[in-house]
Amino acid sequence: MFTEQDNEQIDKAFEPLRLASLKRCANQEEYETVLRAFEFARKAHDGIRRRSGEPYILHPIAVARVVVQEIGLGYKSIVTALLHDIVEDTDYTTEDISRLFGPKIASLVEGLTKIKSTLDAKHSEGKGKVSTGNENNLYNFSNTLSESDLQQKSMQAENFKRILLTLNDDVRVILIKLADRLHNLRTIDSMPARKMDKILSETMYIFIPLALRLGLYSIKSEMENIWLKYKEPESYVSINKQISGLLLSKGCDIDNFIIPLEALLNTAGYTFTISKRVKTPYSIWRKMTSKNITFDQIYDLFAIRIVFESKPDKSERMQCWDIYSLISEDYPSKLDRLRDWVSNPKSNGYEALHCTLMSPQGNWVEVQIRSVRMNDIAEKGVAAHWYYKGIGKSDSDMDKWLNRIKEVLQNPNTNALEFLDQFHAGLVSSEIFVFTPKGRSVRMTKGATALDFAYEIHSEIGNKAIAAKVNLKLVSLSYVLRNGDQVEIITAESQRPKREWLNFAVTSKAKNYIYMALKSDIKNAMKEGQSTLKKKLNELGVKLQSRVINKLDTYYNLNNREELYTKIGTGLIDLSDLDSVLKKNSATKFVKFWKLQFFNSDKNKGNEIPAHSIDIGKDYLLTENSLNKTLSYKIAECCNPIPGDPITGFIGDNGQVIIHKRSCPVAMKLGSNEGSKIINAKWTKHTVLSFLASIELKGIDRIGIVNDITKYITLALSVNIRKIFFETHDGIFSGYLELYVHNTEDLELLMKRIQKINGVKSVIRGDIKENEK
Repeated sequence: MFTEQDNEQIDKAFEPLRLASLKRCANQEEYETVLRAFEFARKAHDGIRRRSGEPYILHPIAVARVVVQEIGLGYKSIVTALLHDIVEDTDYTTEDISRLFGPKIASLVEGLTKIKSTLDAKHSEGKGKVSTGNENNLYNFSNTLSESDLQQKSMQAENFKRILLTLNDDVRVILIKLADRLHNLRTIDSMPARKMDKILSETMYIFIPLALRLGLYSIKSEMENIWLKYKEPESYVSINKQISGLLLSKGCDIDNFIIPLEALLNTAGYTFTISKRVKTPYSIWRKMTSKNITFDQIYDLFAIRIVFESKPDKSERMQCWDIYSLISEDYPSKLDRLRDWVSNPKSNGYEALHCTLMSPQGNWVEVQIRSVRMNDIAEKGVAAHWYYKGIGKSDSDMDKWLNRIKEVLQNPNTNALEFLDQFHAGLVSSEIFVFTPKGRSVRMTKGATALDFAYEIHSEIGNKAIAAKVNLKLVSLSYVLRNGDQVEIITAESQRPKREWLNFAVTSKAKNYIYMALKSDIKNAMKEGQSTLKKKLNELGVKLQSRVINKLDTYYNLNNREELYTKIGTGLIDLSDLDSVLKKNSATKFVKFWKLQFFNSDKNKGNEIPAHSIDIGKDYLLTENSLNKTLSYKIAECCNPIPGDPITGFIGDNGQVIIHKRSCPVAMKLGSNEGSKIINAKWTKHTVLSFLASIELKGIDRIGIVNDITKYITLALSVNIRKIFFETHDGIFSGYLELYVHNTEDLELLMKRIQKINGVKSVIRGDIKENEK
């Protein structure tokens, strides 16, 4: 039973939801249903507490508030959110929910219960395979050496596929699940470290792209910032500190930039609001890491948003362009940053006109122009999209995307593993528009080829395609399409899909049809490739082991052993240089080894527990000695963590622990698919040890600058240099150094000091370059 203080806390938490429901419900009956659901959930969860110690009922209340206030769903979704954990966590059944609240709400609750059970099951199943390369499983067919590993991994992917099947029934299930995940992230502090890693990995790999695709931008941004806070805590703190400083120094400049715009729009007779914002910490971090730039080098940190009430006598599109004309008269516009999502909305329904203007103070400022309707869709995504559906297009791109997902899900031949990877790729891909010979526009994934276009038009056109005409010029099927291309496909009745098409097909639709046509051929090629590799290894006296496969996958830039076998079997990989490939040393080895401590943690008890036995999934019961002595580990070559980087480990199929940066994309996928293999790791103290790192430099060239840099590093800082490369062009030099440091603190100190050398303008951490053969 809850205490009086608990009940006061519950009533206080429910009051904002009650008021929001009162506004959202269409009539008294709907409102009373919400109240009944709250009282029912309160009774069902009576006495139950979350890991943080607070009453459990506060979680469903918080989820319901997200559902109504941030997504904009109606009373059935509010009721479902309040009841979503009852069937899973109490003695009540779906039949009870149906009897008390009707079959539709019972169906929604059942869908959420299946998702919860599936996500929990994903991380309590048996042994799965861990790899260290890029994870786009294009060749995941069974009947290989690792049959049991593939079965378990396929089962986890199949579980996720079942989650997406709820899109077939009612997309509200996914929307409520996103609200549930958001609140779990807001309270993630109370979770143990291993479960935290699992949740963050799932969130980045699936739920954040899904929120983006469904148009839930504010939820997506909050999830990203929470992810950054726990995966890259030092970067999160540093970026927030710099944002605060920027607002203090330049916030008034943006206010002064807005004042003339308000006057122009008032004069033109618009009713509007203007708000200002700064890029989110995550978007800044991502730009810094993806483009290898510093915080100071990001020029579009500020943005303002103009939201106007559309006038009835003119289209919203024309009014957006009118406003752009007004505000760009006095402020120079950066034309290559002009984005017209009014004429061609994104597939998630997003509409806006984006431009970048130069302020009088010399700052580039992004300006987003939206109508009230566009803003509602941008803020509340798919829910607002359907609310306004009668106003806009009857067959929108959002509906088309949902229908494509349903088609793939309903295809019995769809392999669960390839579906998961292709679904993820589809979520995060950018888009272009191309045209048919008759002028019909077709939305395609950026990077798509003429072959992808053929399959987008019709499967039979794709299967029989032999070439294409792009802008009236003859091109091959592998031609990468560009925005605005006009495409005609040339076919032949005798043509059949070919294995090499898989090397350049991009869209999941094209790959699915090619796989269906080639499935038996690929299986035969895999068996032949496996046999060929085994024979070649025997000649060299080497056994076919996971360590060898991982090395070959890394060298040939492959995703898994299935792709390796297939490409060997089809002759796409020549094994004549196999001996030299196996002898090739990695550039990421330690000079001397650091030690790693593997541990479990319990945040409730406030301390780490290097327990005498730690349960790592069902198949691993590791003693304290085995964690720190018996288990070997290797550094993942995809992200090359060095001491001081936040890290996490994954137990491989050979029992070896693979160490990744916590923010590594490969680690995100592994954590999402194989959460039971996560093992927490941290660097321990060391003696005189060194680790290979790389820094990239840019600056103004002058005589002797390279000598100054190298002398300062070796003499003043006593650091050994492994490799050096510099080049100069038009008075600007750039280059990189590979050197041995002890940890991230030493590396950051070294970079700060080099930055002070006359002529050096930029020093950032880079990636280790590949060794020469």
